[in-house]
Amino acid sequence: MKLLQYSLLLFLLTLSLNGFSQETPTTPLTVELKPITVPIIVPTTLVIAKIQYRKPLISSHWIRKNIVGFDMNEISFSNWNAGGVSSISGLIKGEFTRIHTLEKSKWFNELIIRYGVNKQDGYAVRKSDDAIRFTSTFGYRKDTLSNWYHSAKFNFNTQFANGYNYPNPTAISKLFAPAYTFLGIGAEYFDKKKKLNFYISPLTMKNTLVLDQTLANQGAFGVTKAVYDLAGNLIYEGARSKTELGFLVTNSYKKEVVKNITMENRLSLYSDYINKFGNIDVDWELKFDLIVNQYVKANIGTHLIYDDDIKTAKEINGIQVAMGPKVQLKQILGVGLTYNF
Repeated sequence: MKLLQYSLLLFLLTLSLNGFSQETPTTPLTVELKPITVPIIVPTTLVIAKIQYRKPLISSHWIRKNIVGFDMNEISFSNWNAGGVSSISGLIKGEFTRIHTLEKSKWFNELIIRYGVNKQDGYAVRKSDDAIRFTSTFGYRKDTLSNWYHSAKFNFNTQFANGYNYPNPTAISKLFAPAYTFLGIGAEYFDKKKKLNFYISPLTMKNTLVLDQTLANQGAFGVTKAVYDLAGNLIYEGARSKTELGFLVTNSYKKEVVKNITMENRLSLYSDYINKFGNIDVDWELKFDLIVNQYVKANIGTHLIYDDDIKTAKEINGIQVAMGPKVQLKQILGVGLTYNF
């Protein structure tokens, strides 16, 4: 029985080896390729691909600062034996700054507006403050280590509403009467860390505008007044502008003197080369901000002006008599709300 099994295994092994080792002739297969036409069906569905482009983030060279505020003062009396007059006053103010800085150049723009009114018992509403001031300065320096810039400066000042020498109802100033423009070139020292700015210009053109003809005929603010004949008839109207060329120095400085008390000083000195050189026009503001919190602030300040072209007037026996120039002084004390954005 075992012999039969071995014989069968030997037969299968022999058959397998012969099957793998034998050569089998193969006939080459020839494939003929013929072009055929295949219909292509294009779908009618329209596919729209939306590609969203995201702009790369670019750091801006502009610094923007906006401050608006409202100050209010009020005092009221009722059966007050010591006497007194009830009054209320309000002041709206705003400071808007735009600064463009590069490594070697700086462009500074500032707009300051203020308008305040006061109401006392027995009197109509009276203006207490009024100012529109715009300053633009462009400077270029040779290298980044220097704080000195070759600069050009433009300054514009005017007011919103009519001004009066109370109780006289005749307006002594109006919008663009006066208005002052300064345009000049010079050198500016700017220290950002110390918040110190000093500008000196040997060549600045000052232009005084009095666009109200009535005030221009009076020769207000230094313009050439009108010419009348002996009978009082107008011959020539007064000039509505006056141009001067002179020397300008400005300075601004801001510092926290103690915690939550900041001092700000602004000074402008101008002298005309042609008319009374050495006679200096002064515009000086000194202000202290007492910060209560982010929104509440008190301020104390003074504003001094001296301009030889601005003549004062005094009423004598019901008649306005022109006087010489005098130092103008304004004191400010207010508490109010401020908002920065």
